[in-house]
Amino acid sequence: MIEVRELRGVGVGTGVVVGPVLHVSRQTAAAPTDARSALGADAELARAREALASVSAQLRERAAGADEATRDVLEAQALMTDDPELIASVERHLGSGVTAEKAVADAFGEFAALLADAGEYFAERAADLHDLSDRAVAALQGRSTELVVDPGHPYVLVARDLAPADTAVLDLDRVLAFVTSEGGPTSHTAILARQRGIVAIVGAVGVEGLPDGTQVIVDAERGRVWVDPDAAELADAEARIAARQAAADAPAGPGALADGTPVKLLANVGKPGEAAEAVRLGAEGVGLFRTEFLFLDRLTTAPSVADQQESYREVLAAFPGKRVVVRLLDAGADKPLAFLSPGEEENPALGQRGLRALRASASVLADQLTALAGAQAQTEAELWVMAPMVATVEETAFITRAIHDAGIRTAGVMVEIPSVALIADRVLSRTDFASIGTNDLTQYTMAADRQLGSVAALQDPWHPAVLRLVKEVGAAGAALGKPVGVCGEAAADPLLAVVLTGLGVTSLSMSPTALADVRVSLARHTLDDARAIAEAALAADEAADAREAARAAADTITAGR
Repeated sequence: MIEVRELRGVGVGTGVVVGPVLHVSRQTAAAPTDARSALGADAELARAREALASVSAQLRERAAGADEATRDVLEAQALMTDDPELIASVERHLGSGVTAEKAVADAFGEFAALLADAGEYFAERAADLHDLSDRAVAALQGRSTELVVDPGHPYVLVARDLAPADTAVLDLDRVLAFVTSEGGPTSHTAILARQRGIVAIVGAVGVEGLPDGTQVIVDAERGRVWVDPDAAELADAEARIAARQAAADAPAGPGALADGTPVKLLANVGKPGEAAEAVRLGAEGVGLFRTEFLFLDRLTTAPSVADQQESYREVLAAFPGKRVVVRLLDAGADKPLAFLSPGEEENPALGQRGLRALRASASVLADQLTALAGAQAQTEAELWVMAPMVATVEETAFITRAIHDAGIRTAGVMVEIPSVALIADRVLSRTDFASIGTNDLTQYTMAADRQLGSVAALQDPWHPAVLRLVKEVGAAGAALGKPVGVCGEAAADPLLAVVLTGLGVTSLSMSPTALADVRVSLARHTLDDARAIAEAALAADEAADAREAARAAADTITAGR
């Protein structure tokens, strides 16, 4: 009998669910040994090619019936299995006389190691390569890689982690929540949960020890899994579930605190097709429109001005009269592009990325600004444009001037590097607004790669050091009358959203599925409440302490009414 009553992990989303545990798994391929081939290199290469082709075909078949986000990932994975460099690596390994199983596993392992060393986004993609390797080796061994799951009822899905090809075959209408023992906030499991509004907790060590059928409460907001809850815990969970549903069903009004202080609730958008859903879920505009989707599939040249302008126009047209904040191309480090890349760097996360890369490729920057200005002229949206990875006052002045010279009225910078937060008064005196990217700001403040599971505990925007930097920016914005937004994952945390407003943030941008929860959370507190809750968090020493201190302060304020 499992005696554990509570498991902790990283919550994704803000909901609460109650349901039975069901483990999902698939047969894992036996680890290939260094067995010598009895067939010869040519025959083994033919086997390897056939196995990789079968994996590619399976991925493309699943992509055809998947949602857009999963489809993109699966198609990218299919391209990985078709990569000539992968085949060349397999062929090199076969030259040593090993089997196809061993050569395929070693070739994928080399690629995965390179991605892990690159850090950031690519570190999470290394896990995808391990999954592809497992599938290819299983195909060589003639064994299935299908998920073993057919419960016939709603359930809390428990797994070590989930690969994109796994989630593509799940009936997500039956999945109450994801709980994984591995993975981080940018794993595919976490990404899917955010996009589909599914409650999830990742990195919940020990969850795989729970027997199937165990009743649990999955509380993403608190990052807790309660095992075999008692009647009082179940009643509390059901009340919170009902309240959350009522809030989601209510007409979406403007974001505001209880005393009427406005807090704009905006959406993060990655592609034009996501704009309609953001509007449906009550977004007051867009706080982060990522433009990388236009560039990442280009091998040697940037997209044309006309192609860019049409994509930008589509998003702007969905928000007439509303704010749409566009982030200029954020390339380099985890998103290298041949036409921007400075070549191999020892530490690309601290190298020529973001605005630095754009300044080194003036034509790419000029074309993007031209396209944005053209899209602005075709629509009635209120276009704001900001630059990523700004580090200095000089960079601020440069990009603000460039944006204004292009005919775009409102220019700003992202606060992702601590240097900018520490001199926010000088930075905001040279530009029109600031938007805090809490994911990178936390990463650089804590020296903890946000894609690396081994330091995931440090990658927490609740850390008082990060909150203090946010306060510096908020204070500078208030003093100068300049808007300060947050567009990182922190904005989607309902309690942290209150803290951020107490620190001077005037707008919050998040996944559209988080808007309802954040709107309700803000409406419970006045600006004075928010400031008191924020001060309680700032007084803590660690991230977990700050979260608990804020929760205690909020509960005390609510109880005193």
